[in-house]
Parts: sequence; structure tokens; C-alpha cells
Amino acid sequence: MATEKNRNKVMLLLAMGWSNARIANALGITQPTLRKNYFQQLRCRDLARDRLEGARLDLAWELAKAGNVGAMREFARLMERNDRMELERELATEAKQPEKQVAVERLGKKVMEEMRALDADADLMAELEREATQNARH
Repeated sequence: MATEKNRNKVMLLLAMGWSNARIANALGITQPTLRKNYFQQLRCRDLARDRLEGARLDLAWELAKAGNVGAMREFARLMERNDRMELERELATEAKQPEKQVAVERLGKKVMEEMRALDADADLMAELEREATQNARH
């Protein structure tokens, strides 16, 4: 019989990632009976974990507000874990998005020659500095 207690148990087991076969075994019923009597819960398989985490967070918060120090620590730990998950989700989303191609500015011949001349001047000055420091030691 599909009692409220069994419905909650099914949601808990779904949140833990159990398969339908395992859940049916835990309840002592067949898989077709599980699908027939717990259809609504099985449909929410993906939401079960979020609901469980939400309930844990809510309970920890209520106990923390009442002054339970252990609950305060647990709530802080759950918040840190949530922040890490959100950051990982953001990074995964960014990784999936194609990088925007930056328009490369084409430089003209004169500008390129000026840049090469400046680079050559910088290289020459660096070489002269090295020679000057070596000569100063002699």
C-alpha cells in the first residue's frame, strides 16, 4: 500500500540515486507495483536530490537559529558545499559555450615596420646593457 511514509521513503531513495529495482526490493514489492503506486515520485527522480538538500538546509537553519552550535557549523558547511557546486556549474556552462572569436586587427606594413624597429631597438639596448655590465667587471 502506498502510504505517506513509503512515498517519503521512495523520494529519499531516489535522492540517494537508487534504481527502481533496488527501491522495489527495499519496499518488498515488484517493479510494476512500484511504477503503478509511486508513479508521481518516480517522475520526480531528478528533483528528489534537490528536495532532500533543501530539507537538510532548512532543518539546519532552523536549529541554528535556535542556538544549536552544531547546526550552525553544519549550515556553514552546507553553504560552502552549495557555493562550490554553483561555481562548478558556472565553470561547466562557460566551458560548453564556444569561445567568442576576437577580431584580430590587421596592421599595415608601415605599422609592422615601426614595431619591428622598436623591437630591434629594445634588443640592441638590452645587448648594450649586458656588454656594459660585463665590461664594468673587467
